[in-house]
Amino acid sequence: MGELGLFGATIEGYGCAGMSNIEYGLVMQELERGDSGLRSFVSVQSALVMYPIYTFGSDQQKNTWLPLLASGKKLGCFGLTEPGFGSNPAGMTTRARKDGDHYILNGEKMWITSGAIADIAVIWAKLEGESTNEDAGNDSIRGFLVETNSPGFSADEIHGKWSLRASSTSGLHLQDVRVPAAAMLPGARGLKSPLMCLNQARYGISWGAIGAAMDCYSTALQYAQARKQFHNQPIASHQLVQEKLVWMASEISKAQLLSLHVGRLKDEGKVGHQHISMAKRNNVWMAFECARLARDILGANGITSDYPVMRHSLNLESVKTYEGTHDIHTLILGQHLTGIAAY
Repeated sequence: MGELGLFGATIEGYGCAGMSNIEYGLVMQELERGDSGLRSFVSVQSALVMYPIYTFGSDQQKNTWLPLLASGKKLGCFGLTEPGFGSNPAGMTTRARKDGDHYILNGEKMWITSGAIADIAVIWAKLEGESTNEDAGNDSIRGFLVETNSPGFSADEIHGKWSLRASSTSGLHLQDVRVPAAAMLPGARGLKSPLMCLNQARYGISWGAIGAAMDCYSTALQYAQARKQFHNQPIASHQLVQEKLVWMASEISKAQLLSLHVGRLKDEGKVGHQHISMAKRNNVWMAFECARLARDILGANGITSDYPVMRHSLNLESVKTYEGTHDIHTLILGQHLTGIAAY
């Protein structure tokens, strides 16, 4: 994937492809047509590791890490979510304490894609000695580049997942991890910085979910045309089956138009977080419904590993939750429409 230019595809220079946001979105669509875990892996490397280094990093950090990450010679992960704080990242308990020309990090992170295989981790922590009150604007939050071979850093693979089984998901543990002051991302300050990274990932998800829906639709269509019941007629000849196929094709097309428009706004520098929230919320819901309808059309075969439908459905359970749950994006949009925060 590094050789194909898929990592950090929208970044200019540093060995990156310099794609438009629409081109990058189409890459995400095709990767998730294969598997959500595959797209998640590329999303994290691109939007949650390379983007913050490119946007908030020093020249030295960018020159050191971006070419290695773009080539795939080094892998990264993004440490924001904690065991006790998912939808409310402002409540994080991970702390960074200044000690001379170093910082000492302590804390736990959870549900971290690529955590156990990463070479570098973007860790978000609150600075001790500054305001760590959640209601004080969260200006104490900073980002740090932590090499995963640092003493005191460990990652445990999360097992027993029914969803995203092709993805490496981990818990991160930081116990007195000592990093040089130069490891801090100088341009990252406050909760806005990690949320900017999440916006990049959410945009890619809006395209990726379409890919999962497309694979479910094409599988259902081919099955309905081949499966014969009742007077040796293909089940595609029945009105109820055609209605399901028409719904899927229509909603996939509408979702593509939504993400295309958001991508155009993004390329023009006019996109707002509410646009991305709407696309992520709508398109993942749409893909979920496509998976359910496709499973209906496939009947009992829909639950088997001979077909990709149940795998996509289980993967989308995670996609609906991460980078902002369906309900959180509903509240983001509700606040934008009414001017009133309901969370």
